[in-house]
Amino acid sequence: MLDKFSTNALLSFGLGFILMWLSEATEAHMNYTAKPRVVLPPNYVKEIRPPSKKGSPVIVDFSIFVVDINSINVEDMDFRVDMFIHQRWLESRLEIPDDIFEEGDDYVTLLPEVFENFWQPDPYFLNSKIAEIATLTHKFTSVTLYKNKTVRYAARMHAIIACQMEFQLYPMDIQVCPIYIESFSSNNQKVKLRWSDSGVTLNPELKLLQYNLGQPLELEESDGYMPEKVGNFSRLTVYFRFERQIGHHLIQTFAPSSLVVMLSWFSFWLGLDAIPGRVTLLVTCMLTLVTMFTGADIPPVAYVKALDLWMAGCMLSVFAALAEFVVVKVLDVQYQYQVNRIPKVLPMRISNMEKGQCATVASWEGGAVRSRKATQTPTTPGQTSLQGNGGPPKPARRQSLLSVAWTDTDTGVEKIMWREIDKVSRAVFPILFFVFVLLYWPILLMKSS
Repeated sequence: MLDKFSTNALLSFGLGFILMWLSEATEAHMNYTAKPRVVLPPNYVKEIRPPSKKGSPVIVDFSIFVVDINSINVEDMDFRVDMFIHQRWLESRLEIPDDIFEEGDDYVTLLPEVFENFWQPDPYFLNSKIAEIATLTHKFTSVTLYKNKTVRYAARMHAIIACQMEFQLYPMDIQVCPIYIESFSSNNQKVKLRWSDSGVTLNPELKLLQYNLGQPLELEESDGYMPEKVGNFSRLTVYFRFERQIGHHLIQTFAPSSLVVMLSWFSFWLGLDAIPGRVTLLVTCMLTLVTMFTGADIPPVAYVKALDLWMAGCMLSVFAALAEFVVVKVLDVQYQYQVNRIPKVLPMRISNMEKGQCATVASWEGGAVRSRKATQTPTTPGQTSLQGNGGPPKPARRQSLLSVAWTDTDTGVEKIMWREIDKVSRAVFPILFFVFVLLYWPILLMKSS
């Protein structure tokens, strides 16, 4: 009997414990599922927007805190931004008991599951390629409910925003990239987006690698017509101004290319007896510039950029120095040819003229030989002239349009054309390049400002 009684007691105790545990679990589940009904009236419909004055839309205050901006991609023309977004609106249909607030607080944080039963605005980033709410073990969102029936929604997001960039002034370009925020399904007669007092705030520790972020940011509220949705929709716009830093390009591009151009000027001090060294110097300078500009991080666009003009000016300067070398070399060849032939031709002509024994005289003009009769006709004392067949005197041969050498009438020193060109080039080439620099930088700075 005692064993039977003990068994029944144990069974009763175990059954009671199980029933009590099930009751507590059911109550907890009922409390959890009943939480939305604490603040929502029985006739609440989340698909219907909160009531407002007749003809006025629901005002949704919007604000953004920018945590980071990175990956400004000039090839894809977009940039990535990590941010916190905040939305705030008045939901007058809520029934809020005072016992859900902790003592001294005028707000309560709701679970995301509860917020799913609320009416929600539907803003989206109009020009975004990707926009996602950050997640780790769950989505980083929060919903705060205030005693005055204001609902505040916050979320951590990252988005890739498209930006139509212009690179005419590269590398001193300024990119103005807007972010458009617009209501997706509710037109401007039902929902109006508005910047809150805080607007858009930047992380004070935010630093960009190649850009300076212009401040203050320009904010705009407007209504945009969307033909895809056939209606006017409320739109918020924030403009980010990215000013490219010139320091990197000064060190990596402008300064080295200027030094290479100056290095090419040393060829004017090298004589033509150092032909291999002069050619090697100029060709090396040209190849260095080509390699420097082809390896630079230049946006692949079809139109001309400011850096392209600088590249063209530097390469044209080196190419002109190379062309100058070709010109002076040709002039030197002509000079050497005339120096080597005059001692051979002139004595022969003088000897034949003095003897008067030849019936013909070979007249060398520009390498051509002409045969003609020679007669000696007295003119003034100590002077003779050659006539052909008793005809009138032949006029003197015209001087060549390009004299490769001449004698200075003041000093009596022989001047050689190619040497004079080298001397003039030593001053002309630097002056022309400095004029190009003085025109290039002020115009570029004026346009970029």
